[in-house]
Amino acid sequence: MELIQNNPDLSAYLAADEVIDHHHPLVRETAARLAKGAADSYAYARAAYEFVRDAIPHSADSGDPRVTWRASAVLEQRTGICHAKAHALTALLRAEDIPTGLCYQRLAGDGGGGHVVHGLVAVRFNGAWHRQDPRGNKAGVDAQFSLDGERLAWIPDVKSNEMDYPVLYAEPHPVVLDVLKAAPDRPFLWKTLPTAL
Repeated sequence: MELIQNNPDLSAYLAADEVIDHHHPLVRETAARLAKGAADSYAYARAAYEFVRDAIPHSADSGDPRVTWRASAVLEQRTGICHAKAHALTALLRAEDIPTGLCYQRLAGDGGGGHVVHGLVAVRFNGAWHRQDPRGNKAGVDAQFSLDGERLAWIPDVKSNEMDYPVLYAEPHPVVLDVLKAAPDRPFLWKTLPTAL
């Protein structure tokens, strides 16, 4: 699948905003700590990915009712759903000048009822975009950082009307962000998550 930037200006994929707040002290401190042990930007990207994937539990897996959406809050509270974790990873990567975009999949919802939009990221290395899924591994999910073939949490099943969205967004998609901001807790969020972009 060819990934398409929604903004042709690559610098948009390094920008900070209210969600991808990579100028926040906690984001900078976390990035600096992860960068200390990294030999190069590739090693840093892998370390940041593994940190978000493994050290910040997906709130559905951990049963945490809190809803986070701003990158610094995800790092501070150590919780978030896939979208929030994607925001945190994007901020950590952009903090070290690695172009990163937000991307999405449409997947069948848990229990087979309807669909849900799933969030992930794409990093730019060697002149190409590479999708990564920091959702967090669990039984049946083994996502890995890779520039040599995707190792995502899920591969959409077209027979089930699942799909990969090819667009790479410089900012979170407003349909996703509005729902995250409006949710008082995760049970409410689960009822209002978008089913498509």
